[in-house]
Amino acid sequence: MTKKPIIWTISGSDCSGGAGIAADIKTGHGLGVEVCQLISANTVQNSQQLLSVNSVSIDILQQQAALLMTDKPPSVIKIGLVANVAQVKWLVQLLEQLKQKMPTLISVYDPVGQATVGGSFNSLTLAQLRPLLQDVDVITPNLLEAQSLAQLAEISDAERLAKKIYDDFAIHSIIVKGGHSEIALDSSDYCYHQLNQLPGKQDNQDKTQAAISYQLTSKRIASHYSHGGGCSFATALSAFLAHGYLVRDAFTLAKAFINQGFNASEPVSKLYGHQYYGAFEQQGWPYQAAFFPQAVDEVSKKYQTLPAFNSLNLAGKKLGLYPVIDSLYWLKRLLPLGLEIIQLRIKNLALADVEQVIIEAVFLAKSYDTRLFINDYWQLAIKHGAYGVHIGQEDLQAADLFKIQQAGLRLGISTHGCYEFLLAQQLQPSYLAIGAVFPTTTKDMTGQIQGLNNLTQVLALRPNNNITQIPVVAIGGINLVRAAQVVATGVESIAVVTAITEAKSSYNISPEQVVEKLQKIIG
Repeated sequence: MTKKPIIWTISGSDCSGGAGIAADIKTGHGLGVEVCQLISANTVQNSQQLLSVNSVSIDILQQQAALLMTDKPPSVIKIGLVANVAQVKWLVQLLEQLKQKMPTLISVYDPVGQATVGGSFNSLTLAQLRPLLQDVDVITPNLLEAQSLAQLAEISDAERLAKKIYDDFAIHSIIVKGGHSEIALDSSDYCYHQLNQLPGKQDNQDKTQAAISYQLTSKRIASHYSHGGGCSFATALSAFLAHGYLVRDAFTLAKAFINQGFNASEPVSKLYGHQYYGAFEQQGWPYQAAFFPQAVDEVSKKYQTLPAFNSLNLAGKKLGLYPVIDSLYWLKRLLPLGLEIIQLRIKNLALADVEQVIIEAVFLAKSYDTRLFINDYWQLAIKHGAYGVHIGQEDLQAADLFKIQQAGLRLGISTHGCYEFLLAQQLQPSYLAIGAVFPTTTKDMTGQIQGLNNLTQVLALRPNNNITQIPVVAIGGINLVRAAQVVATGVESIAVVTAITEAKSSYNISPEQVVEKLQKIIG
């Protein structure tokens, strides 16, 4: 047991057990967070109808919040049913007070208006909700709710709706769930996210980019056991944010969690057809690749017809130790050691000097069986016949993957979390890198440290097919002490930088001895 993150859910109680507080508690406990609940209203409803909504007084809610703050402060607050104007005003005041004490607190609002079985949960106007909408960090409307918030009833384009909601309310992250679309064969969710705006989060290394969108698509699963699905999505998102995931990865995991639940109830739903409207089936943390959505962006659309890149032709061997070095000195020193792969990452040189280093590096490597990858300089790698090129996420959009493949080069791609891993996997590269596993001194990876558990989870997202499985390299903060733990996750290769180049100062042994020790650990 470890101490769990704490989330608060402020929502209505559904006496039928499907939605609201009941769904929030089941979801939160299944995803490893502690859930404190403040009931905003007691509803009278079943699977057929909503009879009444009975709001809880502000005095009771305030007493609960004040007492909980003394020993169970939240990292995330999830808001669902808001019953009246008085509760809106109280929530705005509460959020402002808590954020002064806890600047990293994240608030997630799942707007609840109409019940699926018919009837309204409140009569609040958009004007009355505006103060709350302007105060929350993340909002998760379904398509119908997004149309209402954007005041664009005839528009079903999630991107347009999300951007209109942002223009009107400046909410940092807007996730429009597409599950209520009646005509689409797929369920597509869209997130419009203001980078680096979410409290306590650093979402992207590109400081010039103000906003980004994420789109996830899954095959629609027909299930009549969907009561509380929207509540469960928002609470799952809150739980993953509480665990420290970035928005893009929390979004991806929440989508997988919903797919997993619908899949579990699909057989019984088919058995009973339309006879019964059942509660959504919370299944705990999603691990299986089959439940994860397809990530869609401009790069994946551009290269959707691109064939797989050439394999590394390992002939059954492990990729093994993967040194990342920055000079010809280190390349000359490591090439004779029988390594399967080395990456040359050149920094702080003029382009003319970079080209000369690459020319010499490619010439040197051809005398050995070591696969030499050039970091980022894909045009020069093509020009001078390198074995492969490694592209970081920040440079992937600018690279021409068609030209890289036509030249016969192998391709490696950096990823940081499940969202980027799913995207990059679709490009069918020669290998994928995932990191940073641990904090590292070679690059600012704030907000993107994966850890061993997340590394293990990401490895499970590869297709369960040995023929098409892409080798994965773990990178970031790996040294002699940590290497065995990383290898135990099942990763095919570990990339190291300072473990070799700073061997003398770190371990009082030579770089060659460190290479030998690491190779034995990998096996």
